[in-house]
Amino acid sequence: MTTQTMPTDLHDFFIDEKKLSNINNVERKKFLQKLKIIKHLFLNGETSNAEVCQRFNVSLPTSMSLLNQLIEEGIVVKKGRGKSEGGRKPDLYGLVENSFFVVSIHIERFRIKLAIIDNNHTILHEKSWPAEISSDSNIVDILYEWTQELLKEAKVKLDQVMGVGISMPGLVSAEAGKNFTYYLSEQEPESLKDRFEKKFKKPVAILNDAKSACLAEFRFGRAKNKSNVLVISMDWGIGLGIIMGGRMHSGESGFAGEFGHIPMTEDGLLCHCGKRGCLETEASGLALVRKTKEGLKAGQTSVLNKLKKEELEKLEPETIIDAANRGDQFAINVLSEIGINLGKGIAILIQIFNPELVILEGKIAEAKQFITTPIQQSMNTYCMMQLKERTKIELSTLGANSSLYGGTIAVMDDIFKDQVSLVKSQIS
Repeated sequence: MTTQTMPTDLHDFFIDEKKLSNINNVERKKFLQKLKIIKHLFLNGETSNAEVCQRFNVSLPTSMSLLNQLIEEGIVVKKGRGKSEGGRKPDLYGLVENSFFVVSIHIERFRIKLAIIDNNHTILHEKSWPAEISSDSNIVDILYEWTQELLKEAKVKLDQVMGVGISMPGLVSAEAGKNFTYYLSEQEPESLKDRFEKKFKKPVAILNDAKSACLAEFRFGRAKNKSNVLVISMDWGIGLGIIMGGRMHSGESGFAGEFGHIPMTEDGLLCHCGKRGCLETEASGLALVRKTKEGLKAGQTSVLNKLKKEELEKLEPETIIDAANRGDQFAINVLSEIGINLGKGIAILIQIFNPELVILEGKIAEAKQFITTPIQQSMNTYCMMQLKERTKIELSTLGANSSLYGGTIAVMDDIFKDQVSLVKSQIS
């Protein structure tokens, strides 16, 4: 029987070259096994000893010994019992509450959301600030200041934070740590990631918002344990996350999935990317708001006519979706037009990728049947029947915080990867 000590900060558990040089080869291998168990518990939650054995191909006694050591070190704790498979219910093990924290930041077009998330994926504290994304902004200093404010409110010290995950729109290369669309003046001569790491003095991961949402779906959502899935992010813009062969794909430069900037309309509206007729100009949150304002100005009957001038100027997709849920036919019709245009684009993706599942997430996905029904109708028109019938269309279950969870996973994946690489390089 083991006795649990006080929770250990994961910073204290992790190892550096100096610590590594002071332990022998056997201890290094043991540390590597424990590190893999911690990562598994972080990504998968409560797990039995048998599941650890199967996942890492070790014996039951070895697995139990490693779990007991992690309990003694204050990293792992028993979480009750699992389901019985004919015998005694197995003990379940998970990470101790608050053994580490991550700051996750989600930059939208007109708002920035910050959250402190613990090692068991609980959002301890979150806050949003209005801010319009631009190519020039003192974003590093601003986010550092807001993070300090958030940590103070949550009574969490920056020393307790493992890293910072930042999701944002634009052409983002996670590997290069750069956004090639926004904050351009902030990235000379060093990358945006480097600037954030110097300021926060923590590991930082930056990634495209759609890929962040896809990563969350892959680890925690409907895409978990699936091989071929497309995740469509439907917010102010339109993004795409690609899972093929059980792996996320980012492309050669990290820009794969710019679904919203595929030209769909000849001589269409000018898109902010510089091209005309992009899908985003006809099927995004920006398009939804624009079409709604145009309809109201043209004299359409709607409950939205009751909005004050300043409310109409700051109209958001949520307000239109709320009107549709209250039976407003004009709002329903605009959402239907958006859905038909989006369905045409999704039909093309299905014929290219042949996925088993398409997950719809983001602000527009909150419209539920008002967006899924026209999408399905459009797919019936534009997609080959043999492919369409093999593809399910489902709404995300992660809610509004999928990109926050994706940012957390991204930075912790990098941290665990660096630890594993360091230890492996010293094992003979």
